[in-house]
Order: sequence, then structure tokens, then C-alpha cells
Amino acid sequence: MGRRFETRAALQDAALELFADLGYEGTTTARIARRAGVSEMTLFRHFASKESLLLDDPFDPVMADAVLSRPADEPPMRALAEGIRAAWLGLDTEQVAELRVRLRIAAGATTLSGALERNSVETVTALTAALVARGVSAEGSGIAASAVIAGLSRALMDWAQGEEGGIQDAVYRALDVLGGR
Repeated sequence: MGRRFETRAALQDAALELFADLGYEGTTTARIARRAGVSEMTLFRHFASKESLLLDDPFDPVMADAVLSRPADEPPMRALAEGIRAAWLGLDTEQVAELRVRLRIAAGATTLSGALERNSVETVTALTAALVARGVSAEGSGIAASAVIAGLSRALMDWAQGEEGGIQDAVYRALDVLGGR
């Protein structure tokens, strides 16, 4: 691991700890930088905004690759649902636990509602590109990817706001519906 990766990880860890302790709105970027042992300027070299400390993740390319690896004759919605399911199965317990924390924080932060939708645009773009590479039209790909991410986001936010059961159950139920199971 390089220094850049270590600094980025330290900033995200500090942010998650502070967001959990003080709430998203109660945490400043200056405090996050101090906790991580860097300057606020360094924080903004790694993250464009406070919201990106919470919402940025490396999962989009993993999901897109999983969609690309689905059988060629599989319908787009099924390919998306099953590709995302396969990517989810590849997450380790630490990654799932971190996602759980991020979702709980995001669900409790009223100022993040628009940010969640903006962040989903990158995910939709990655999944749309994967479907286009599979031979689905650009229009059909965009519609399918948007529908799956909207449905999955709804299920995850419902779970984060107090739904009973585990996060994996929420993901699987949503993917079952979205994939036509």
C-alpha cells in the first residue's frame, strides 16, 4: 500500500468514527483532518467534499465486472441483479460492516438526501456501460441500470432506517424482486 492509499484510508476511518460519534452534520472537515493527522488541504486533495468521505466507494467497477461476466443470453434486469448479487457475495465481513455503518449515517443525515442520488449516478453509469458492452442498447441499458439502483437504494435505506433483519437479507430480497425471481 502506498502513502496516498494510507492517507485516504486514514481520512475515511477518521470521518466514519466522527460521523458515528458526532453525527454527519456535527462533524467538520477540519476535525476529520485533525483526527487523521493531516491538514484540511490534504483532506480536500483526496476527497472533493465532506459527503464524498462517506459516499465514495470502490464497488462500482466490481459490480460492473460481475454484470459483464453474466451469461450472454441473460436479460438485462436479471444480469444486473445476479451480477450485483455475485459482487455482494465477494464482499468480506469487514466491508459489509463498513457499508452498514455508512448507510446508517447517511440515513440519519438530512443534508445528504440529494448527495445520495448524485452518488448513484456514477453507479448507474458503470452498470449502463457494462450492459452496453453486453450488446444491450444504450437506452435500454440506462433504464435497466437506473431501475435496479433505485430499487436497491430504496431497500438499503429502508433497512438503514430500522428494518428488521440483516443487510444481506435486504439486499437479496431487493435483488430477487429486481431480477424477476
